[in-house]
Amino acid sequence: MAHLPRLVGRIALLCLLCCACGAAGADDVERYDGLAYARDGARLLYRETHWRYADAKVAQRLVLYRCPDGQAFARKRVIDGAQAEAPNFDFSDGRDGYREGVRGRGGGREVYVQDDARAPLRTRALKLPRDAVIDAGFDAMVRARWDTLSQGRSIAIPFLLPSRFDFLDLKLAATAPTRVDGRPARRLRMSLDRWYGFAIPAVELTYADADRRLLEFRGIGTVRDRRGRPLDVRIAFPADAVARDATRAEIERAAAMPLVRSCGAGSPSV
Repeated sequence: MAHLPRLVGRIALLCLLCCACGAAGADDVERYDGLAYARDGARLLYRETHWRYADAKVAQRLVLYRCPDGQAFARKRVIDGAQAEAPNFDFSDGRDGYREGVRGRGGGREVYVQDDARAPLRTRALKLPRDAVIDAGFDAMVRARWDTLSQGRSIAIPFLLPSRFDFLDLKLAATAPTRVDGRPARRLRMSLDRWYGFAIPAVELTYADADRRLLEFRGIGTVRDRRGRPLDVRIAFPADAVARDATRAEIERAAAMPLVRSCGAGSPSV
């Protein structure tokens, strides 16, 4: 049980980092930023830059995880398919070579993990349980079940944890309505759907009521510090950091940008 708080936070962050905004149109490119701080602090630890777009009418996302000075240290691609809640994805961390994802293979799908740049790539065939959620598919799930959550009813989520090659049962429920910067909002709490879930710190996600846009995340995240420890963060997704006039050239540059091994001595954590 010692690692379970880390798992809950990792799951939450993996699934939400691509869902801060509504889906872009078929011909649009949308860019937005997430700013990560220590949960109770004001110093920027890292940022995420996200692009949402479509190729051949298939929704895709590209995310760069950036040092405070703007250098990229990790990257993720997400490709939607027939099941919006369970897309394929690939995540790579340039600092140690860690990699994980889900892809099609031989008419089926498989999950893969590489622990570091020197380790072999481990794979396993993937069988989806009913209502399965993978990575940024969390966004589609929340939108599809918003009314249920708004009524105060909790929902169970089998969420894929690639590093374990298995699904973990989570519970998602809405708390009382709130306001963020004057806007009506709703806070969701994610926890383990197990008898010992009471002992695991819940992750909090705040969404705007009007457009179901993610406004803030609070919890243990997937990005680690220099010692390999997960950071306890508050990630803000400000509305003024959304650009709907982004270009395909930006995506090409982001996809080709080298990933740095370290954010340098000036970085407070990563």
